[in-house]
Amino acid sequence: MVISNYAKKAGKAFFMFSFFVFVLFAVISGQDVSPRYEFRGAWIATVDNIDWPSRKGLPVDSQKAEYIRILDLHKLNGMNAVIMQIRPAADAFYPSSYEPWSEWLTGVQGKPPFPYYDPLQFMIEETHKRGMEFHAWCNPYRAMFNINKSSVAPTHITRMHPEWFLDYGDKRYFDPGNKEAQVFVTQIVGDIVKRYDVDAIHFDDYFYPYRISGKNFPDSASYKKYNNGLNLEDWRRSNVDSIIVQLYREIRKENPNCRFGISPFGVWRNQDKDVRGSATKAGQTNYDDLYADILLWLEKGWIDYVVPQLYWEFGHPAAPFDTLLEWWSNHTYGKACYIGLGYYKAGSNKTWKDVTLIPRQLKAMRNTTNIHGAVYFSSKSFFNNPLGWNDSLRNNFYRYPALVPPVSGIQGEIPPEPVIINQKVLDNRRLLFSVIAPPGTRQPIRQVALYARYTKQGDFNSAMLIETKPFADTVNFSIEQHPSADHIQYYLTFVNPENQESVPEKKQPVSLLLAKRKNGAWALD
Repeated sequence: MVISNYAKKAGKAFFMFSFFVFVLFAVISGQDVSPRYEFRGAWIATVDNIDWPSRKGLPVDSQKAEYIRILDLHKLNGMNAVIMQIRPAADAFYPSSYEPWSEWLTGVQGKPPFPYYDPLQFMIEETHKRGMEFHAWCNPYRAMFNINKSSVAPTHITRMHPEWFLDYGDKRYFDPGNKEAQVFVTQIVGDIVKRYDVDAIHFDDYFYPYRISGKNFPDSASYKKYNNGLNLEDWRRSNVDSIIVQLYREIRKENPNCRFGISPFGVWRNQDKDVRGSATKAGQTNYDDLYADILLWLEKGWIDYVVPQLYWEFGHPAAPFDTLLEWWSNHTYGKACYIGLGYYKAGSNKTWKDVTLIPRQLKAMRNTTNIHGAVYFSSKSFFNNPLGWNDSLRNNFYRYPALVPPVSGIQGEIPPEPVIINQKVLDNRRLLFSVIAPPGTRQPIRQVALYARYTKQGDFNSAMLIETKPFADTVNFSIEQHPSADHIQYYLTFVNPENQESVPEKKQPVSLLLAKRKNGAWALD
């Protein structure tokens, strides 16, 4: 992998970007310092055209324009990652030898886009171009979204192997107890990781389906064949455990640095069923109804991060947000934990008309140990700036950038230190400089991170991250200085795809100093 893997080579072209450092005022006035590392993501759902594309069969140019519009909005709101649904119902938003093109892309399952392009490759490139991570979201077991209405191609796996599937309600599912089906799903994920530069594989909460009142999931034949002496509930959990292990191993085999994340329903188990459970009264839970033992997967290290969907408010009678936030904080087993927030619920009832709700949840999360960020559902909710929450993100919580936290157990090659060239002060107020990699560098570099410290005393540890830029052969900075500062120290680091910086521990990064002279003019020191 060459150093310009995540951006097109810039050559000698000069990309001039302006950044106004109003962070100075915030620091001087005592505003809370923004975290350097924080996951800030949003789900982009394709099933039933929830978020993208806006309708089936949208022209290719419009598809691309819509995706870019979504990305740019998330970037403006301070996001550093998207979780993009690429396999909603045993179909594909990319060319696959296993599954047909999705009906939600072209209108008819199995029909390729015209003019032809690879949507997944396009989306990854556009996402990385903006310095954001791309997490490929796959639904594990849903095969037909609606058995009465869905477009089904002749090559769809439900037609090739009907014995692998079970109908429940108006949907068709892979039978989680079928070993051949498990292998098939694992092969699909391995194919994605092998062929595409995804940062993570992401699964949502749909393992065994949510219970339908008065209906039993029809897996008695598989249970009779494969139960191995287990009771029905334990056997179902063992089936889900089995595919999680297979997926984890397959992902690591194809790309050791690709992460594996799960976004479970927000309640693992109620305390009245298990002393380890939460003080909740949820009607359905991961463990007892979806047969997903998230705690086991975290404890065994089979997943790299977890995103519990806490789509409730503080003090909710069955599932209080504050109670569950604390519970998940105490049950991460050293893995990354990001909280799923219900942006889509804005205005849905009296409680969710409270403009302070999401801001209070974000503040509570930042004050809770072992919580490393947030993910929002869903993307289309952002276009209405619900209750002004976009403004709250842009102007407060996400006013300054953050790097995605490195994940335990995943390490890349530490990038070299940046080389600063062409630094100068223009008109006594603007600092211009460029950043390149040392000659011969081949380590992968995704971003350049710029930090600032506004006090004479201190070091890198007291600096704030103020800007990140995707890496290219030459990265150019133009920074407007705040007139009230008399001493500014800037620091620069390179960041690799695993979110590790070029600065080894206890070593100062590359820096340059700007000092205000008595006559009021800026000069490099």
